[in-house]
Amino acid sequence: MIVTEILGNLYDDGADLAYDGFHRERVVLPSADLAKRIQRVRTDHGTELGIRLPAGAPDLRDGDILAADARSLIVVSVQATDVLVIAPRTIGEALFTAHSLGNRHLQAQFFEDVMVCQFDHTVRDFLDRHGVPYSREERVMAVPFRHAEHTH
Repeated sequence: MIVTEILGNLYDDGADLAYDGFHRERVVLPSADLAKRIQRVRTDHGTELGIRLPAGAPDLRDGDILAADARSLIVVSVQATDVLVIAPRTIGEALFTAHSLGNRHLQAQFFEDVMVCQFDHTVRDFLDRHGVPYSREERVMAVPFRHAEHTH
């Protein structure tokens, strides 16, 4: 089977209820694979399928429905990623940290009052050296880490 479009997402309003009682197979992907348009995957039940999304299609997300029939679904499930959750105490500390890590071209995501980046021992050492609060966690990252485009 070749998947050429996403049929919906279990986490959209009411979608999970619409599929209550359906047999579910999961395609477990690392966060980095969410941005891949073409890939071959296998479900947790051994079903092989190809994914061939058109150019410009949005990245895959946790809960995306790849295939469905009258009684079953194949759904994307994202693996947890080893991350640092950085929680600066002040705006100055946040700016200093973001600027310093940005100079390293670190891939990061921002949520309300925290910055999340993939675990890296040099980043951990930087945070320890400067006393910036953080925690190391396993998190499902709905959006893949990616480099921002820029020029010098």
